[in-house]
Amino acid sequence: MAEAPHICPTLTYEDAKGAIKLLTEGFGFTASAVYEAEDGLVAHAELAYGNGMVMLGSRGTGSEFDKLMGRAGPVGVFVHVDDVDEHHARAVAHGAEIVMPPTDQEYGSRDYMARDAEGNIWSFGTYTPGAPE
Repeated sequence: MAEAPHICPTLTYEDAKGAIKLLTEGFGFTASAVYEAEDGLVAHAELAYGNGMVMLGSRGTGSEFDKLMGRAGPVGVFVHVDDVDEHHARAVAHGAEIVMPPTDQEYGSRDYMARDAEGNIWSFGTYTPGAPE
């Protein structure tokens, strides 16, 4: 069994269900958990990609985290992908707003960036961040 990620970006959304749809269908994440409150808001969701994960939920749930986050954002999240062009094509096919097309970077990575409906920037690239020694 793979080790669980130690760091998980956590985002809040006005339309968490729409964010889950973009992240799963457009960006290839897998929803490993989605918990809805009785009012239909997303209380908590966990979306995996490779050995990484993001957690998200709806704004307005009244939880302590929701209160502390307020109207936070936008944020930027980087996700390592093996084939940037294939990943980009999938995102485009699902209507993602591309803000930078696949581009070869001077440091050797190939990246693209997309903006979700609430302004968060999702960067996808071949760069593999190294863990501190």
